[in-house]
Amino acid sequence: MNDIELFQRFGLAIAIGALVGVERHWRERDEPQGQRTAGVRTFALIGMLGGGAGLLELALKSAGQVAGQIAGQFSGIVLVGLFLGFAATFTRFKLREAAAENDFSATTAIAAMLTYVLGAVAVLGDMRVAAAGGVVLATILASREALHGFMRTLTWPELRSAIVLLAMTLVILPLVPTDPIGPFGGISPARIWTLAILLAGVSFAGYVAVRVLGGSSGELVAGAAGGLLSSTAVSLANARRSTEQDAPDLLAAGVLTAGAVSYARTGVLIVLLAPALTGHVVPALAAGTLVMIALALLLARRGGALEGRQETRNPFELWSVLQMALLLAAIGFLARAAATWFGSTGTIVVSALAGFADVDAATLTVAGMATAGLPADTAAQAILAAVLSNTVAKAGYGLALGTWGFGWRFAAASAAALFAGFLGLIAGSALT
Repeated sequence: MNDIELFQRFGLAIAIGALVGVERHWRERDEPQGQRTAGVRTFALIGMLGGGAGLLELALKSAGQVAGQIAGQFSGIVLVGLFLGFAATFTRFKLREAAAENDFSATTAIAAMLTYVLGAVAVLGDMRVAAAGGVVLATILASREALHGFMRTLTWPELRSAIVLLAMTLVILPLVPTDPIGPFGGISPARIWTLAILLAGVSFAGYVAVRVLGGSSGELVAGAAGGLLSSTAVSLANARRSTEQDAPDLLAAGVLTAGAVSYARTGVLIVLLAPALTGHVVPALAAGTLVMIALALLLARRGGALEGRQETRNPFELWSVLQMALLLAAIGFLARAAATWFGSTGTIVVSALAGFADVDAATLTVAGMATAGLPADTAAQAILAAVLSNTVAKAGYGLALGTWGFGWRFAAASAAALFAGFLGLIAGSALT
């Protein structure tokens, strides 16, 4: 490490302290002189202290290499010793301030310790990590009002759902077997659980979008988030909601947004996984996507406000999420089995049947089979059959489970999207 790099690292340590100090100083800017425990100057010095400790450690390490490792045996003592002395001194001052002001916040003390650590990392470790840590620390400190406001409005169902989602991802997923079980490629328990996590995550993201944005914007964002994984689930949920909430335009707009995202995602998957099918399928999907987006925006503009939603809705129901994940896994298994038993015809039929639940499994399965030798015409027909049956099924769910106002809006828009897709298919066939 040359002298220029040492100056850069030491300067970064000071800059991290100054950044955190600006936020702390700004928050107490109206306090009289001498009444602030730590402002911009103090935190800049704390960053310098951490960086200086790192420089001393480098010096000891260099001395150890020269003197037969004798001095190097004390590596770490300076860094830890200075940290303990600094932490004890700073904590004492904060305790005195807390007693005088009846303020029991430990935020500034912890921020000071982290500033010391980041200053040391800037000199001894990765400068990018240290810089990113400083920015994140300042951001968290500056977000006090937003975070406190969020905690005041947080409900128990939201907290419970967030904890369940984290447990599903960080605790259970690593323990689930990854090897497929059964014939025809089998079913992977880890894949089923991953699908459940994605479904729950999309539902939670959609819930947060509507809660934060509200009205038409939130409904469109929620629909788009739901469409990333299961537009069918969004259709079923909004159909049920239409019986409780008098907002058919907004609810239909959300479902159409989910459908448009589903169409677009299917097209992207085809381009990435089976590019040979692009000319056969993508023009039809693109035309249907544009029509759905246009109609969703039109309905959202007409829809007005949507009130009273969050009091009766949970971010996601775990059992429903697991059922959908199992269904998707079963559809993929049946598609592979039917292709083995009945050949190309079986693939098209099973894809069409799969579309009544969700188009994702059929798309992924058929795209993989196309790259393995399934004729392009057959693969394209199978994917389009899944998209067609899925669109018709969702419209049917809307009419059967939702109100008439919601159902006919959704069905009419779906029919318009299918007609546009048919025209796009003809245009694509003419070009290819």
